[in-house]
Amino acid sequence: MPSSEVDNTTKFKLTLIAKKALGDKKLKFTSLAHLINLDYLLDCFYELEKREAPGVDKRTVESYSEEEVKQALTQTVTSLKGHSYRPQPVRRVFIPKANGKLRPLGIPTVIDKVLRLACAKILELLFEPLFLNLSYGFRPKRSAHQALAAVNHMIMGQKVNWIIDADIKGFFDNVNHQWLEKCLEQRVTDPNFLWIARRFLKAGVMAEGRMEASTQGTPQGGIVSPILANIFLHYVLDLWFEVKEKKQFTGYSQLIRYCDDFVIGCQTKQEAQAVLKDIRERFAQFGLTLAEDKTRILEFGRFAEENINKRGRGRPQTFDFLGFTHYRGQTKDGRFALKIKTSDKKSNLSLKALNLWLKTVRSKLNLEDIWKLLSSKLKGHYNYYGLSGNFDGINCHYRQTRKLTFKWTNRRSQKSSWNWESFNQYLETHPLPKPKLTYALYNTW
Repeated sequence: MPSSEVDNTTKFKLTLIAKKALGDKKLKFTSLAHLINLDYLLDCFYELEKREAPGVDKRTVESYSEEEVKQALTQTVTSLKGHSYRPQPVRRVFIPKANGKLRPLGIPTVIDKVLRLACAKILELLFEPLFLNLSYGFRPKRSAHQALAAVNHMIMGQKVNWIIDADIKGFFDNVNHQWLEKCLEQRVTDPNFLWIARRFLKAGVMAEGRMEASTQGTPQGGIVSPILANIFLHYVLDLWFEVKEKKQFTGYSQLIRYCDDFVIGCQTKQEAQAVLKDIRERFAQFGLTLAEDKTRILEFGRFAEENINKRGRGRPQTFDFLGFTHYRGQTKDGRFALKIKTSDKKSNLSLKALNLWLKTVRSKLNLEDIWKLLSSKLKGHYNYYGLSGNFDGINCHYRQTRKLTFKWTNRRSQKSSWNWESFNQYLETHPLPKPKLTYALYNTW
């Protein structure tokens, strides 16, 4: 069980810090490292997700006994006080992306995860009051669905005729450590806490048995990486756009960001071009670049089709954001309506992953266990992609899931298990979750 002592000491102090951070947005915090004591770290340990991949030491959360955890974390606290703490390198793994390439993820050891979580929770208390409403990723009580609703409201309710569809090239791999530390110093002046953050950033990466130094970037998928990304982009992009960039233009413009993914709506093409030019220059100052093959300005909005028809060429384009393709649709009475559907890239990637999983588990698990896990996967898919107007998308995923399930469960032995008739009979008594919309995108005003 988590230590009860944390309720009377560190937890109380964190509550006071949260109140101060919310009450004075210009306040800088000079003493934070002392909060990271054994009781607080134990509390963080019990918050870690179980059944996750191990780090370079091959230890998982479940592999630690209570005594081992206390001993390891006691040593960590001692090393922090003596400035001898050295995190182990993160283990690099790769997961497939929709374009066929691989995305690198960094997996810290369990003990390093505990310390990173402890620091991430403190940073969230300090910086969350500063973050702007335009950012939605990895923030309390905010979600990708809310970001998608914000895009819908912006295009449907504002004078948006052009969309900047931007992509930061390798953001997590290219975060400049010096600039990130300057961002942290806007709120944190405790040299000991900043030293701990610096240790994380310089931990290094273990890939294929070789140690690689970390001179820039923060591991994607890490516990502390999301809050660091939000802090960095708050100062580099969000605050700059709201305080400086928007004031240069007479037309409407709005940025909507989810972690390192963002879109900008503009009223005129000239202002959209100017914004994109300024973003390129702004990013260059902080060591970031846009992926030119994925960044574009497109005509999109209530009057896009009419304007394109007047010019006598082309048709309204589409853009992808957070796994959904946004396209022009119509209401029943013929008025413009923003529609969304599961992007082809995300749909294909989901089905490829499902196909590989079924192929792997078909002979390792019994049908009952396969059905339980498959049901959980389908519910997870519906929970994210089950947005208003996307029933066809999740229904297509359901049908493809049935086909793949029939294919691989029918190969559990040399002799076929069943035909389509017997498979459908099994589904009647052991049904998989049917497609269900879970988020009312169009009723969130």
